[in-house]
Amino acid sequence: MSLVMVMVLGILIGAIMGLTGAGGGILAVPVLVAGMHWSMQEAAPVALIAVASGAAVGALDGFRHGLVRYKAAMLMALCGLPMAHVGQKWAQVLPQFVLMGVFSLIMIVVSWRFYKSSKQTQVAFEEEALRLAFIHSETGKFIWTPVAACVLAAIGVLTGLMTGLLGVGGGFLIVPLMRRFTHLAIPGIVATSLFVITLVGTGGVINALLLGAQLPVTETLGFVASMITGMLLGRQLSHRLEAWQVQLGFSALLLCVSVYMLVQASTNYLS
Repeated sequence: MSLVMVMVLGILIGAIMGLTGAGGGILAVPVLVAGMHWSMQEAAPVALIAVASGAAVGALDGFRHGLVRYKAAMLMALCGLPMAHVGQKWAQVLPQFVLMGVFSLIMIVVSWRFYKSSKQTQVAFEEEALRLAFIHSETGKFIWTPVAACVLAAIGVLTGLMTGLLGVGGGFLIVPLMRRFTHLAIPGIVATSLFVITLVGTGGVINALLLGAQLPVTETLGFVASMITGMLLGRQLSHRLEAWQVQLGFSALLLCVSVYMLVQASTNYLS
């Protein structure tokens, strides 16, 4: 029964990832916590394997279309991997209610961002003063300056820390931050984000195993396979829905899950 539940949850999360792009992986940990009654420390490595695997599928498609800015992704990953280790160390010592509380607050913020996006008929104007990493008009690649490198490195550091601490892929951070601080177009941002998630997530899984994490092999493989299947189904469905519908639905789902996590955090604290 547990394997069936894991696969159902995997298809659900994969479908959400297929619909929303890189951001859907944020739900993997809370869904495993709620559906399998695992602790966040138990759910995080399993979720990370699945999210990294799903991101790899998307990144390969991005490479085929020449959308991945691999140098930027490698820089972010190199800066993110050490911070993922730090985050995992913190996750081992922090109380369960603290992790759940932090996770729920982050989901509320992400939910609000998706809600705002669903109300905009077009991409909102971003202040040019905040665009610090520029793209060459002919090649479509980053113009490498010290400022651009620092911006991308900082995004990698923050992504790595959240990956290690909460077991998330980090797309919910990479995509909005790259939109805010770079001139890279959305398709390139999403493809590059997926490659970063693949690299940092894989490193996070290896580090978790080195730190002694015990993975339920059958459930993990089932979750990965069903999540990739769900992601492919979600991509097909995404062509039939308007962007605002996906964003509004995902925002509502995140809000519901964040409330559940807050309740669980309160329960753990009081007990």
